Amino acid sequence: MPRPAFLSKKSLAFELDVSESTVDEMVRRGVLPKPLRLSTGCIRWSWEAVTASLASLTPGGDTGASDPFLVGAQNATKAARTGHV
Repeated sequence: MPRPAFLSKKSLAFELDVSESTVDEMVRRGVLPKPLRLSTGCIRWSWEAVTASLASLTPGGDTGASDPFLVGAQNATKAARTGHV
């Protein structure tokens, strides 16, 4: 089933298999892009931007090896690529 082009925080958290607070933390750390405000009260993430951000992470690289949020993001990216989401 294709994903929508823009996801709410709840939908994004579901797709990445993380909590909504983890989405906030990943945005704060720069792992995920900032959301877009499409209208008043309508904040969404571009799935294309999210996948590009996650794909740019270096698997097993020095930058993420000690950061549990980056390790989780790398695992989510790997699961998404292999269809195990």
